[in-house]
Amino acid sequence: MTSSPRQPSPRRALAAAATTALLTTLVAGTALAHDGEPHFETVYTPPPVVDPGPVTGSFLNTPPSAGHEVWLIDQSDTRRDGDAAAHVFANYGGSIHIYDGADLRRDAGTAPAETVDLGSETAQLCRASTGANPVRPHMVSFSPDDTHAILSFVASGHVVFFEAASREPVACFRTEVGAGGARQAHAALPTPDGRYVLVANQNGKKLERISTDYANGAFAQEPSATLDLTAGLTPNGVPLQTPADPTIRPDTAPICPFIPSTGYPAYVSLRGGGLFAVDPYLPQLRIVAEYPATEVARDGCGFTEAAGWVYGNGGSNPTNLSGWFHYRLPVGDAQVYSADNPPSTPAVDVVDHDTRGPRDAHGVATVARKYLWAFDRAAHVVQVYDARTAETVTTVNLRTPGSQAPAPDIVDVSPDGQAVYAATRGPNPLSGTHAAVGDAPGLLVLEAGKDGRTPAVRGQARITNVVAGVERADPHGLAVRDTP
Repeated sequence: MTSSPRQPSPRRALAAAATTALLTTLVAGTALAHDGEPHFETVYTPPPVVDPGPVTGSFLNTPPSAGHEVWLIDQSDTRRDGDAAAHVFANYGGSIHIYDGADLRRDAGTAPAETVDLGSETAQLCRASTGANPVRPHMVSFSPDDTHAILSFVASGHVVFFEAASREPVACFRTEVGAGGARQAHAALPTPDGRYVLVANQNGKKLERISTDYANGAFAQEPSATLDLTAGLTPNGVPLQTPADPTIRPDTAPICPFIPSTGYPAYVSLRGGGLFAVDPYLPQLRIVAEYPATEVARDGCGFTEAAGWVYGNGGSNPTNLSGWFHYRLPVGDAQVYSADNPPSTPAVDVVDHDTRGPRDAHGVATVARKYLWAFDRAAHVVQVYDARTAETVTTVNLRTPGSQAPAPDIVDVSPDGQAVYAATRGPNPLSGTHAAVGDAPGLLVLEAGKDGRTPAVRGQARITNVVAGVERADPHGLAVRDTP
């Protein structure tokens, strides 16, 4: 089951064979012992920690043409008003920590951060626009020209647009009520042409769209474009969601959308496994490719584009902590991804499937245009693949004297490709609690090196939000913004 013209290596042949058994592993899950703790028949052992040596001069110097900011999102509440009747959510807010890239390269431990309290102006705007406070800021992205930030709130279902330079919130929307009366905004991503933002309404099980005109500050929800993922059939006449049949798509809650540089199609990962590719530009969003849970593992959120491929992953869940699955699909046009094609077209190319635990695939990044860096929240490692051949190049243990459990999450790359930034989770995670427990909330600064294949931890910036003596800070979303 491969779309690559090359002959499969022994490792890739094993990966393809593992895909035929994917259902057994990912649907049945890891067995639980009598005490409720997960039991692994085989345990993943990370490689030993290697001293990366001193920071190089090329890493310390940020060229003027590569100036950038790093926006780090803390999910923990910053407001506890206790007035649920008036504000819908009594606990709300969160924060954005904004770092200058040059400061992080110089010394991440002392790098100053500009902090935006989302319980203040942002909450006021959302209350005025939607009647509810924003809760649990989860993912952040930037408009194609980096003039605006787009922040999704997973618990309350809000999407907020900010003028990036001033940090001012300018528009707030709330997703539609969906399945079981629920609504969320797990992730929101702009199209490369700047016309739209796609919103994954996870528990509401809808893919929604907001029209965007950044130059004129005009934003509008488009309910007529919404794609309901619970009812109806795919273009091939298969039910969208099959709760009674885990081999197809037992849970179509959308997790993360991803749009390649070509702008087509939009890939949408699903919580229960499987994948949809969607035309994001039609008056109503339309599925143009469909994949079952036996081919694409559940709980994937990491996507990146490299060497003519879109790479995606599958992660873990509370009953299956062996969540290390990577695959790729070719970048293609409306003929490659068409509603007229049969299911699973184009074919999934399996890159890696490790059933040892605990592992949890999440953040991914393309480095030097030819390497895929895949981060593991549970094992605290980054695994590097050659984006052309999909072969593993190296695996690096991210533990440092300052953190024995960094739990790297969402990641992004500096404009010059020299630095990779990873959000690191807190000791009391508010999402992904089964696999995202960290001991140093903040972000890691890694050096890519000129070749892009040798990750090295160069520093760590920490944040804190202590409530009643307990550390509640829990970074998740992270994105890099180019600055003039």
